[in-house]
Order: sequence, then structure tokens, then C-alpha cells
Amino acid sequence: MSVLYHVTGRQLAAGRVLAGFSQEKVAKDANVSIATLRRIEASYGIPSALPNNVDAVKRAIEGLGIDFTFDQQGREGVKVNARGIARPPQ
Repeated sequence: MSVLYHVTGRQLAAGRVLAGFSQEKVAKDANVSIATLRRIEASYGIPSALPNNVDAVKRAIEGLGIDFTFDQQGREGVKVNARGIARPPQ
């Protein structure tokens, strides 16, 4: 039997911080308001936001070089992916 895990708000916040980007940058990339991003990141479980907004934030953070992980017990984590952290243009 397979188990589906959903990214948590705290994972999204940790991923953004690990990548070194501001809430403003991620909100802009995800096309959501900063207030929406803050509400999503403040959630300890599955974020209480529209699923399309959560998915847009997740994709924006993944685009910065972050992967969201779950171990065999379903504990969430974040890591830098094989491409590494995206750097903003200088």
C-alpha cells in the first residue's frame, strides 16, 4: 500500500530559508500575495490555503533548488537538490 504525503507549511518555510530567498521573491515567483505565503508558511500541517496556491509556492521553491522529502515514517524534511541552489542574477 502506498501512502501519499503532502508538503507542510513549515517545510515550505524551511525550504525557502535553506535556499536563502525572501518571502517577497517566492510570493512573486508563485504569483501569490505575501500575506498568503505567510499564512501557508505558518501552517504546521497541511497548509490552510487554496491547493493551487500551495502548489504554486511548492513549485517556486523547488525551482530554487529545493526538494521536499519524507522518510519511511512520514516525517518531513527539505534538502538541496542535485542541481544546487539557484542564484539570483547579479
